Amino acid sequence: MVIYGVALLSICLLSGIFLGDLFGKFLGIDANVGGVGIAMLMLILLVEYLKKKDKLKTQTQEGLSFWSAMYIPIVIAMSAQQNVVAALDGGPLAITAGAAAVLISWAAVPALSKGGKASKTLETNITGGDQHAGNSK
Repeated sequence: MVIYGVALLSICLLSGIFLGDLFGKFLGIDANVGGVGIAMLMLILLVEYLKKKDKLKTQTQEGLSFWSAMYIPIVIAMSAQQNVVAALDGGPLAITAGAAAVLISWAAVPALSKGGKASKTLETNITGGDQHAGNSK
């Protein structure tokens, strides 16, 4: 059942938002600073700790996996929307900085993934009767 793990997810989210607000006030900013990221880290660390102590049932693990898969893209989409609105209000310098960060990230992907070289694939054909099957490794 998918509902398992929602309480743990909620506790992490509320704690992360609270800590993000505190961190923002500590820095003198009237905003939540990193609350969602703190919540995600707390969820990952708490789930791993509970797995090691064997305190997490299989159903709860499956529920947490489902909600994690749903939670992360939704939060990223929400924060991306906020960043775009803030960048448009911030003027051309904010838009230029955002575009530069995206372009640098795209350029770094090949360098970070195996030096930018494509891995070689080994293909073999297996013949058996009237059927031919391809095997790719």
